[in-house]
Amino acid sequence: MLGGYWQTVLDSDMAVPAERPLNDLTAELVSMLGSSDAVERDEIAYPILATWLSTGVYDDLLVTFGNSMAAGLRVGLGDRDRDTVFRRSFSCLTLAECIARDTRASILPVDVVIGWADRSLSWFVRERDDRGWVAGKGWAHTVAHGADLIAVLGQSRHLAAEHLGILLDVIAERLLSPTPRVWTDGEDDRLAAATLTILQRDLVGQQHLDGWVATLRSGLSPLGTATSPRPPAQARNTSAFVRALYAHLAIGISPTNTALSFAEPAACRADLLLDLVRIIPDMTPWLYGRASSPHG
Repeated sequence: MLGGYWQTVLDSDMAVPAERPLNDLTAELVSMLGSSDAVERDEIAYPILATWLSTGVYDDLLVTFGNSMAAGLRVGLGDRDRDTVFRRSFSCLTLAECIARDTRASILPVDVVIGWADRSLSWFVRERDDRGWVAGKGWAHTVAHGADLIAVLGQSRHLAAEHLGILLDVIAERLLSPTPRVWTDGEDDRLAAATLTILQRDLVGQQHLDGWVATLRSGLSPLGTATSPRPPAQARNTSAFVRALYAHLAIGISPTNTALSFAEPAACRADLLLDLVRIIPDMTPWLYGRASSPHG
């Protein structure tokens, strides 16, 4: 019955059903955000809520709705490999839709968005379940969804230069946090996209960026050397991120569904490319005439 009812909503271009109170519909959909069933979560609850948010259905309720999503970030926080991850991860993704709606329609006061930013960034650095694809249950993807939220925050009219610098620092902290997993599901690209979105605002100073790159460098280890053990997963994740950031920055990106123009590159592009060029050899020193040699 659940799938059939909501399939009817999907088939109606996600029009809001008239026969049930919006509060009841919302409660059911929010509950489904935490489902371990990928169809309920990914194909029903999230797309319907995202559509209703983007079309203004929740404009008069946006603060309350966003607060409920921010509360969802705390459900089971600290768990590893448990189904509570879905509620946190998809609350994050839906909170991003709330902030994106404000960016388009200028609905929310600054304190609300800054409060959501504080709560979501606190979740992101404390999240310990960084699985991507979960067999039989679909995407958990907390790192990728957190990156998407940071990209949306990076576009918000309420975030000034100091806030954008904090977003970059949180990305670095997440990358350098110990983890047992090497990320293999596009997390490096999503974090790089978030970084480039922040930089496109042209508000973060070069001094902050230099320090940020130095922080990333501190977490790198040579990859595949004869004398060093395999580097920890977080070093490998940071390496993948640095390479992705360099590649996308060098090529130039033009993301879809953004409030920013990417017609011109960020003002920091040339200097940041030079900073990244200086640290990339740290990951494969044997390619650059240094003492280490490739393993195997």
